[in-house]
Amino acid sequence: MEDFTNKNHDESFDKPIDNDQNVDQNAMNKTTKQSDGNDLQTNEEHANSQETVRHSSTNTSSDPNDHLNEDRNKKKRKFNVKTIGSNLLVGIISSVLTVGLVSYFGFPANGNDDGDTTSDAKVVQPVSKDAVYTSTFTKADQATIADIVEEMSPTIVGVINLQKMQSQFNLQSESVQTGSGSGVIFKKDDKYGYIITNNHVIEGANEIQVSLYSGEKVKAEVVGADALTDLAVLKIDGKYVNEVASFGDSSQLRTGDEVIAIGNPLGEEFSRTVTQGIVSATERSIAVNTSAGEWEITAIQTDAAINPGNSGGALINANGEVIGINSLKIAEDGLEGLGFAIPSNDVIPIAEELINNGEIKRPYLGIQMYDVSNIVQFYRQSMFGNLENGIVVAAVEPDSPAAKAGLKVNDVIVGIDGNEIKNVTELRKYLYSKVTPGDSVKVDFYRDGNKQTVTVETTSS
Repeated sequence: MEDFTNKNHDESFDKPIDNDQNVDQNAMNKTTKQSDGNDLQTNEEHANSQETVRHSSTNTSSDPNDHLNEDRNKKKRKFNVKTIGSNLLVGIISSVLTVGLVSYFGFPANGNDDGDTTSDAKVVQPVSKDAVYTSTFTKADQATIADIVEEMSPTIVGVINLQKMQSQFNLQSESVQTGSGSGVIFKKDDKYGYIITNNHVIEGANEIQVSLYSGEKVKAEVVGADALTDLAVLKIDGKYVNEVASFGDSSQLRTGDEVIAIGNPLGEEFSRTVTQGIVSATERSIAVNTSAGEWEITAIQTDAAINPGNSGGALINANGEVIGINSLKIAEDGLEGLGFAIPSNDVIPIAEELINNGEIKRPYLGIQMYDVSNIVQFYRQSMFGNLENGIVVAAVEPDSPAAKAGLKVNDVIVGIDGNEIKNVTELRKYLYSKVTPGDSVKVDFYRDGNKQTVTVETTSS
């Protein structure tokens, strides 16, 4: 805005004084010009001072120019008052217009694009009302990774697998650490605290110890374990448990969501190591070999570093919720960032059933089997002709549901309840996810080149 302050009156108000006056001319010559931008009060005071001097001069001089100078000074004072008044009026009008424009267009009055003078956080508006956005580590309450780690770390434990080994020196058996992993405290009742870990972490153990957040080691008991899902539940005295982990809904995960992993890679030396990454994929089917046979798990893939010892640890989302139990990684030369976690929505039902029953009850057929595709082609063709997929019955247990239904050795199962079955893994997945113990299923199979169907009434394993 242009400055309307009076700048055009820099001439002196002083005039020569007659020699016959008793006024020191040198003192009068010290009267200075009005500087640019003086306010109204200064102008008036200086003008009044000059007027006083002039009045004195008028009383002692007959110079006719005095009246003319006095008239000029009065006009100048009037002009100053009018100019300042105009400036004030223009300033008021400009302010009103500025406020109106800010209110109408929403311009930030303080020059900050955030539109919030009390917070540095920027609000990002979604581009679509239908879009659902998963929160990041910088949430509305400004929680950080460090905040989440601080909250969750007391619920992460180390799990130590101790097995009896015979000493080479005295031929006596002693407990030796044969492996270690991680675990998550997920439940507490009046007596015990319950810990989820991987089955392979505690498999074969004669004794299990748990290393707590405080550094104290306590004995743990196995509540139940399941080799196929690679999950196990331990319990410790409830007096050692002060905090329990919160579990989230793994079905809400999206590829690209930020996650962190907490566990004990390489044992106690690096306990509660924290790594950060993203969800690389939400539903990966991974074939695994377990002590109960071949299985295929559905897992969350992440590039957060998962190393030996992280098994059984927590994969945590941006809200500080456990959304997976770290289970395995693909370790090959040239490969990095291929870690996998069992989704929380699969973990919790298994864990609850292990607490209630000590085992996972599944439908049972009573057969031993292997894949047709694993047979050398020459023998496969001689035995089963053109069949390339299916399951060969290798043995039938006496009095089993399969035996009662009439299945025999070398029968080749190719379907169940109208669904094509190519291998053992597909049969197990169908039985364990679609069938309840006691249900009846229709099994399609080939015998001597002829396709047949029988009904098998399952029992509990």
